[in-house]
Amino acid sequence: MRIVSLLPSTTEIVCALGLENELVGITHECDYPAAITDRPRLTASRISHETMTSAEIDHAVRSQLDGHGSIYDLDENRLRELNPDLILTQELCDVCAVSYKIVAQAARAFEADVKVVSLEPNTIEDIFANIRMVGELAGRVREADTLVESLTTRLDQVREKTSKVSRPRTLMLEWLEPPFAPGHWVPEQVAIAGGDHAFGKAGKPSVTTTSEEIRAYAPEVIVLIPCGYYKEDILRQLPTAKLPEGWNDLPACRNNEVWATDATSYFSRPGPRVVDGVEILARILHPEIFGLPTESEALHVPATLMES
Repeated sequence: MRIVSLLPSTTEIVCALGLENELVGITHECDYPAAITDRPRLTASRISHETMTSAEIDHAVRSQLDGHGSIYDLDENRLRELNPDLILTQELCDVCAVSYKIVAQAARAFEADVKVVSLEPNTIEDIFANIRMVGELAGRVREADTLVESLTTRLDQVREKTSKVSRPRTLMLEWLEPPFAPGHWVPEQVAIAGGDHAFGKAGKPSVTTTSEEIRAYAPEVIVLIPCGYYKEDILRQLPTAKLPEGWNDLPACRNNEVWATDATSYFSRPGPRVVDGVEILARILHPEIFGLPTESEALHVPATLMES
């Protein structure tokens, strides 16, 4: 089978199922596992995390989508040349990847018979269902079942250890400017890891929030997970970001409990590594049980970078 993955998360799923050799095309954002980074890249973004601030990115995204445009380009000619049997894409978020509509239109132009499958996870259970779906489509049902069983066991182990802990008020910030409250599977990750997940709605899209809402919640722990960012991106953006009013007076800021993590790896992508994200969160929230996170997993954010 010749598989094209137009989502970094599905690229990770495909490889986790042992289908690395069947993967013939990926996106410009696919960077894990490292062994697939030499595959043809079929998408490009019109927005740069490296050169634009979070406020500029937000404005550019809203402008494009409000005009019913797209922030991504798809190399339809290269896609046709690759002649895939299966294309994995999504309809969940126009900000996350090239839209299903564009992919479906491109696929209809093929003379070959190609199956286009849209994956729409909103919860951790949906992510596991997607793993099983990819396994079924690609003839790796047993491998998919084994993977989901392993991931479920890891979550259950964390859940058991946090079942009776005191739960700190935890703010997972999905964007810096404007601030976004978490949605989809992130509140679930917080709950399993032993945090209070009241700030955000599980299974629902992330939404903009306000300084007033953040101050009223008074988070005891803040974890910065702006969508698509790595730790280094976050630390680079913070000095120029206008953080919510009263930021430095929040309990988390006063007590040096603001963290930066690789959002792209562990929170933004609905793939197997969301379980890693739960385990990292558990170390942030309850080091007395799980030990502190390593510097590769999460970093304390210096107060000097967060002038509100």
